[in-house]
Amino acid sequence: MTSTGDSPTTASATAGEQSGTEAGGEPGTEAGAGTGREAIVRAARRAFTLRPYAEVTMRGIAADAGVSPSLIVKRFGSKEALFNTVVDFRAAADELFAAAPPALGRHLVLTMVELRDRFRGDPLLRVVFSLGIEDERTLLRARFREQVTDRLAAALSGTDAQLRAELIAGQLLGLGATLSLHRPDGAGSHTGADRLADLYAPGLQRLIDGP
Repeated sequence: MTSTGDSPTTASATAGEQSGTEAGGEPGTEAGAGTGREAIVRAARRAFTLRPYAEVTMRGIAADAGVSPSLIVKRFGSKEALFNTVVDFRAAADELFAAAPPALGRHLVLTMVELRDRFRGDPLLRVVFSLGIEDERTLLRARFREQVTDRLAAALSGTDAQLRAELIAGQLLGLGATLSLHRPDGAGSHTGADRLADLYAPGLQRLIDGP
C-alpha cells in the first residue's frame, strides 16, 4: 500500500474532501461534461469494494471508467485521495435524511431505490462487502458510523436513539443486499419503488418513531 504514498488512513482528509466536492466533468474532457467524474467514482467504488487496496490500480479504475489514468490524476491527485473520496457517505446521507421524521421511513426506501438506479449500485453496501485489509475496513466502518448511523441517531427523539439508528441502518443495508442478491430476475427487480415502500417503509417508520 505504500507504493502510491501514504496509507488511506493517513491520507490528507482535505484532499479527499476537496475532490469529493468537485463539480461534474469539465467540457471537453473524456466521457463528456458532467459524466467523467461520476464514472471514475463508480469504478473506484467497485474496485475498492471488490479488491484489497494494494491490488487496486489507477489504470484499472481508468479502464473500468472509460477514461485515461491521467484524467483521474488530474481530478483526484492520487489513489489515496480517490479512496478518501469514495469512503464518504455524506452525499448519500444528505439525500437519505432529507425528510422530516414522520415521513422518513417511506422517504428512505424511495431514495435508496433512486440512488441505486442513479449510481448503478448501492450507495451503502460497500461498508459490508469491502475486502480491504483491517485498516481500510476500520476506516470505512468509522466513516459509516459517523456519517450515517450517528447522524441519524442525532435526528431521532425518544429512548434508544442510537440503537434504533443502528437497526434502521441495518434494514437499509438489508434492502440493498436483497435487491442486489436477486437481480436481475427477482421480484424486487420488477417491483416499483412505491410498492417496495408500501411493504418496507412501515417497519422503518416504527423504528424512527420509537416507543
